[in-house]
Amino acid sequence: MSVAPEAVGAAGVGIGLLVGLFGVGGSAFATPVLALLGVPAFAAVASPLPATIPASLAGAWVYVRNRQLDWSIAWRTIVGGVPAVIAGALLSQVVGGRALLALSGVALGVVGVTLLRSGPAAATADAPAHERHPGLIILYAAGVGLFTGLLANGGGFLLVPLYVVVLGLSMQRAAGTSLAVVATLAVPTLITHWALGHIDWPVALVFAAGAIPGAVVGSRLAQRVASAVLRTAFAWLLIVFAGYFVARQLLAL
Repeated sequence: MSVAPEAVGAAGVGIGLLVGLFGVGGSAFATPVLALLGVPAFAAVASPLPATIPASLAGAWVYVRNRQLDWSIAWRTIVGGVPAVIAGALLSQVVGGRALLALSGVALGVVGVTLLRSGPAAATADAPAHERHPGLIILYAAGVGLFTGLLANGGGFLLVPLYVVVLGLSMQRAAGTSLAVVATLAVPTLITHWALGHIDWPVALVFAAGAIPGAVVGSRLAQRVASAVLRTAFAWLLIVFAGYFVARQLLAL
């Protein structure tokens, strides 16, 4: 491993906290962080995946115990997302590694602005079942799945805004549902990128050792924070981090 293991492990802990707090798979944040630590582009994109599955499951378990996971929405998302994930992972071979890094940063910023502008009302209460539009969920999940496979992340940073803004779930319920979906979508993504040789396993294992306990702690912290506060914090985190990372990529050209 050319990068200091201590730095990778610390990054894993920090990303794990975000996984548990906000219901994201972690790879969306881990890819830029690992790249900044010096991990090569394709390895930075794919190496967080082995941590995504156990970290997401560990975080989801806390939400399940607090009855903050909508299984109906989760299954519909999985049905639409899994086939598209495989297609996106195969498509990543066509897109250059640096382009993938820049695209992940831009995506974070766009989602953050969308979530911030959605207004506080959307995240205050769960929507009735008849307002959840099952067809819309499957269609949107296919788009998320394609992007998930392409960028080798769990898709949570796109799913949480869908659940909050479109479906009207509370931030905690959106996070719990997202983590269950992320753990599932990460499986075909991991298998495909592993077959393509994109994963640096020493980096992946050290990262996972920090991310899994971090996700448990983050999930427990989320139970003590108001939904509106979590939503605003998540949006600003996306925007600030995206701006910083994209600026770094532009300066490196």
